[in-house]
Amino acid sequence: MITRILLWLAALLLALLAGCASVSPDGGVARVSQLSEQRTGQPVARADAGTRARVDALLAQTLTADAALQLALLNNPRIQVALAELGIADADLAQAGTLRNPRLSVGRLGASGDLENERAVLFDLGGLLTLPLRKSIERRRFEQAQLQAALLVVRLAADARRAWFDAVAAQQTLAFFEQAALAAQAGAELAQQMAKAGNWSKLDAAREQVFHAEINAQLLQARHQGLVKREALGRAMGLSGSSQAFILPERLPVLPEQLVPPKDIDTLAMQQRLDVKAATLDVEFTARSLGLTRTTRFVNVLEFGYQNRSATGVPRADGYEIELSLPLFDWGQARVRRAEATYMGSLQRAADIALRAQSQVREANSLRSTQYEFARRYRDEIVPLRKRMSDEMLLRYNGMLASVFELLSDARAQITSVSASIDAQRDFWIADSELQFAIHGGASAPVSPAALTAPPVPTGAAH
Repeated sequence: MITRILLWLAALLLALLAGCASVSPDGGVARVSQLSEQRTGQPVARADAGTRARVDALLAQTLTADAALQLALLNNPRIQVALAELGIADADLAQAGTLRNPRLSVGRLGASGDLENERAVLFDLGGLLTLPLRKSIERRRFEQAQLQAALLVVRLAADARRAWFDAVAAQQTLAFFEQAALAAQAGAELAQQMAKAGNWSKLDAAREQVFHAEINAQLLQARHQGLVKREALGRAMGLSGSSQAFILPERLPVLPEQLVPPKDIDTLAMQQRLDVKAATLDVEFTARSLGLTRTTRFVNVLEFGYQNRSATGVPRADGYEIELSLPLFDWGQARVRRAEATYMGSLQRAADIALRAQSQVREANSLRSTQYEFARRYRDEIVPLRKRMSDEMLLRYNGMLASVFELLSDARAQITSVSASIDAQRDFWIADSELQFAIHGGASAPVSPAALTAPPVPTGAAH
């Protein structure tokens, strides 16, 4: 009788332990939102009824880089997919803290009027012994899923900022080439008139016609690039249809007067980068998994239960039953070897990620500094000098000391410098965003320093 009471108490204890596991109220989103806000300045949340109103409010104003980032975190479907997958990891964590349901077996045999009844309740004792370790492993896996979701959020935020700078620069370049095309058209018409009057040769008139044609070709390309960059920005912000009618500023932000270099970027990257944190958690998770593999190497099925038997004319017999899987063929060596190899792989993978992280932040910092100096030279030296030369050429023309051809040739050179200046300014801001992502987020596609290569001068400018 006492044995039976103890067995039922043990069963009740197991049921209480199993009932302690439950999913978290927010599915782990709060941690992801905290990591996002620390690195992007904006939280993240699951889409709800108020999301559309917040999106419309941001679209009603001139779109800034920060607003584009906020829209991406609010409205991009990929973020909602990542949060949904995080809910799956949360459910797996709750499942890891839940024991398998007990098994109940009932049997009845009869012969010559005699009846024999058997009843048994089996509990997963092996699962109970490994429950803390399994739950700890799944918790690490859940934390890793949170880091991966946060990394995606930060990456999409960086993509949105990059797309915003691209779109604004493309719009600014388009407006500039529209003005340049009008000037080139006026020059081509003047060349035709001068050629008819006999003041210009056919060669000089042809040069202006070619320049006009090339500017129109570049204008077509600028219009297409404006559409492409605008669509890319809309995709990054999760917009479609009428929502694509957002308003962009006319110009890129001005360059800072001084560039403040970040301090201890190597150390900061090791502390802040989400891919480094995820790799470290992966090593810890794999090490714990190896411990679980060694624990269950020989005993992977162990069940304990209460059993009784009653028969006609015989007192009921109470007892217990243990079910154990005997390791006659599978001694678990392959599972242990596989776990050890997986651990060594995760350890070296984490070392590789840390190595690349430090290299990437140094490279991103160098690119940011180079792009700043490049853009600053255009802003402070090249473009002002070109304007001064243009003003001087206009004075010389008014004083009949320079020809019309020299005046138009100088205008063509100024067009090239201004276009390159816009590209240099855009590439600095993109490099600045990439450095922040390299420090706080993770690996990203390298930025092509387009501004470091001067754009080709139209052949019509040959003199």
